[in-house]
Amino acid sequence: MSSVDTILFLLLAVVISGSLARLIRLPLPLVQVGLGAMIALSSVPTVELQPELFFLLFLPPLLFLDGWRIPKADLLRDRAMVLELAIGLVVLTVLGVGLMIHWMIPAMPLPVAFALAAVISPTDPIAVSAIASRTPIPRRVMHILEGEALLNDASGLVCMRFAVAAMLTGAFVIQDAVLTFAWLAAGGIAVGVGVTWAVSVAKGWLTRRLGEDTSAQILISLLIPFGAYIAAEHLQCSGILAAVAAGVTMGFTEQTGRALAVTRVRRAAVWDVVQFAANGVIFVLLGEQMPGLLGKASETVRATGHAEVWWLAVYVLAISLALGAMRFAWVWASLRLTWFRARRRGERPQRVSLRLVAAMSLAGVRGAITLAGVLTLPLAMADGSAFPARDLAIFLAGGVILVSLVVASLGLPRVLRGLEPPREPSHQVEIDQTRVAAAQAAIRAIETAQHDLSAGRDDTDLYIDAASRIMELYRDQIDGRMGTPEAAAASRRTEQIERQLRLVGLQAERDEIFRRARAREIEDEPARKLVRDIDLLEARYTG
Repeated sequence: MSSVDTILFLLLAVVISGSLARLIRLPLPLVQVGLGAMIALSSVPTVELQPELFFLLFLPPLLFLDGWRIPKADLLRDRAMVLELAIGLVVLTVLGVGLMIHWMIPAMPLPVAFALAAVISPTDPIAVSAIASRTPIPRRVMHILEGEALLNDASGLVCMRFAVAAMLTGAFVIQDAVLTFAWLAAGGIAVGVGVTWAVSVAKGWLTRRLGEDTSAQILISLLIPFGAYIAAEHLQCSGILAAVAAGVTMGFTEQTGRALAVTRVRRAAVWDVVQFAANGVIFVLLGEQMPGLLGKASETVRATGHAEVWWLAVYVLAISLALGAMRFAWVWASLRLTWFRARRRGERPQRVSLRLVAAMSLAGVRGAITLAGVLTLPLAMADGSAFPARDLAIFLAGGVILVSLVVASLGLPRVLRGLEPPREPSHQVEIDQTRVAAAQAAIRAIETAQHDLSAGRDDTDLYIDAASRIMELYRDQIDGRMGTPEAAAASRRTEQIERQLRLVGLQAERDEIFRRARAREIEDEPARKLVRDIDLLEARYTG
C-alpha cells in the first residue's frame, strides 16, 4: 500500500499546488517542486524514479497532446527556425558546453561531459507556459518554443545515447552516428504517423458499421500515444518522435469531422485532466528527487578534487550561464537569418528587439525530462567498474533545472512586461468568410431537410415556420459579416454584448434548476440533464 499512498500524496500535492501558487503569487512549477521536496523530507514513502517507466508513463501522452493541439500552419511557417533551435542549438550545446564542463571538471571524462551537455540541452515547454501564464508570451514566439521543445527532446536524448556509447566502448564513428540518428528520426516519425493512421482507419470502419461509442473513442485516443511510443522503441526508433508524430497526425485526421460532437467535448475534458495531472506530477516528482541528490553532495564534491561544497554551486551557475549565453547568441543569429531570408523574398519583416531575444533565451527552461534522461546513465562500465562521475552529472543536471526555473520565473515576466511583440497577421477576415460560408451551408441543408421532412405531411406549415426561424438566425449572421469593415466590427460588438447577456441568463437558469433540485421539486436525473444542456450552451459562449 505504500506505493498507492505515495501516488495519492503526489496527486494531492498537484491539487493543492494550483491554489497555493495563486495565494503566494509564484509560478506553478516552482510551487510543485517545493511541495515535492516537502514530501521527500516528510514521512511519506518516496518514489524511486525509474527513467524507463517515467518516459513510458508521462512523455507519450504529453508529447502526443502537444503535437495534436499545436497550430500546424504556424509550425510549418516557422519550421526553419524551429529546426535551427531543435537541432542546431542542441548540437552546438553538446559540443560547446560539453567541452567547457570537461575543462572545468577534469575528473569528468569528455564523453560523460558530452552526455551531460546533451541531456541538459532540451527545453521544457510545460514549464515555460506555466511560468508565462501571468505575463503571456507572444503567440508566435510561444509556438516556436513549443515546436522547438517537441523536437529537441529527441535530438538531445539521441546525442546523449551516442556519448554514453562512446564512453562504454571507447569509440565514436561519425558515419554510424549519422545513420543511427537518421533511422531514429525517420523511423520514429513513420511509426507515429502509421499507428495513428491505422487506428483512425480501423475506428472509422467500425463506427460506420456499429455506431460510435463515445467512451471507447476517448479510451482509444488515450492509448494511441502509448502504442506509438512502444512500437517505435521496439523497432529501435525514437519513441519521443513517434508520440509527437502521432499527435500531429491526430490533428489532421480530426479535421475529417467524423467524430460525434459529444465525443469531442468529453474527450477534450478528459485530456485536459490528463494534462493537468501529468504535468503536475512531473514537477512534484522533480522536487521529490532533489533532497536525495543534495544528500550526495559531499561525495560529488570529493569526486571533483575540491573539499568545499560551494564548488558545486559554482559549477551549476557556470553551466547555466554558458547555456544562457549560447542560447541568446543562437536565437539572435537565427532571428537575423530569418529576417534576412524574408528580405530576400521581397518581404519587409519587422526588426526584432533584443528584449524579445532575451525573452526567448530565458524561456529555455529545463524540466523533468532532463532529470529522467540523466538518470538513465549506466551504473557501471563494461568491465564492472563504476560509471565515472555519474552522481556528479545527476547533481549538476538537477541544479541546472532549478536555476533555469528560478531565473525564468523571476526574469521572464519582467522582460515581457511592456514588450511590444512583432506584428502578427489578423485572421479576422478568414474567420468572417468561414462563418459566412458555414452559415450558407447551414441554410441550404435546412431548406433541403425541411422539404424532405415535410413532404406528404399535413403539418407542413410547422416545418416551414421552424425552418424560417432557424434560417433567419443564419441570415443575420451573414448580413453582419458581409458589409463594410465598420459594419462587421459593429456586428461583432453586438455579438459580444449578446454573449454577455446570454451568459447572465444561462446562470440564472442553472441557479433556478439547482434550487428546484434542492427543494425536491425535480428529480436528480432530469435536473442533471438540464444542467448539462445549459453547460454545453455556456461552453459555446465562453470557449
